[in-house]
Amino acid sequence: MNLQLKRPIIFFDLETTGVDISRDRIVEISMVKIGVDGEKQVKTRRVNPEMPIPAEATAVHGITDDDVKDEPTFKQIARSMAQFIEGCDFGGFNSNRFDLPLLVEEFMRVGVDVDFKRRKYIDVQNIFHKKEQRTLVAAYKFYCDKDLEGAHSAEADTLATYEVLEAQIARYGDIGATVEELAQFSTHGEVVDFAGRIALNDKGEEVFTFGKYKGRSVAEIFRVEPSYYAWLINGDFPQYTKKIFTEIRLRETKR
Repeated sequence: MNLQLKRPIIFFDLETTGVDISRDRIVEISMVKIGVDGEKQVKTRRVNPEMPIPAEATAVHGITDDDVKDEPTFKQIARSMAQFIEGCDFGGFNSNRFDLPLLVEEFMRVGVDVDFKRRKYIDVQNIFHKKEQRTLVAAYKFYCDKDLEGAHSAEADTLATYEVLEAQIARYGDIGATVEELAQFSTHGEVVDFAGRIALNDKGEEVFTFGKYKGRSVAEIFRVEPSYYAWLINGDFPQYTKKIFTEIRLRETKR
């Protein structure tokens, strides 16, 4: 195994009702836990999203309302899933921008507290794009010289992602092999929330990455324009992003 681990890592992929992190839901999730000794545990299950699956989403992953009508809801599997991922780092393909933020939202929505702050996150797509500029299917062919059978099924994509990372570590001597090195290389800047609405500047201050205050200190704006915090909390932002906004505001209030 090329990947050097200090603790287990979860490679995962989601199939969902859409691409809106705040509103859409998981319909299938696959997780591959890689132990420090290289042992693999694969868990794949479909989930009742408690909302209709749009035809456009079904066209991508092939999962229909009938396929998930008798499956458990995320709330019903959340606690066992939280136990499975406890103490693990994470890896995925485009996971930092989509899968991870959406998974965090699902946990928050059902009130299951999972500490994601102390984890490391490897986005294999970011490594690939920095090196070769391709999709997962092309990445699998390029690095592993295999055709990806069953693309857009969560389990096939998850297993392929792990194989691609193994090949990337072997091919590129400058990306590292530890989770810390790979997480740093595969991250686009240092974001504070998973949706990328808040980032750290070169002074280590939280700043907005969007809107009229893009690049400005979050704490500063909350001081000079308290109503902006209320607008954010009432807006259509991910719950985890709102949680971080609230933590910053409470921190500043106590000063």
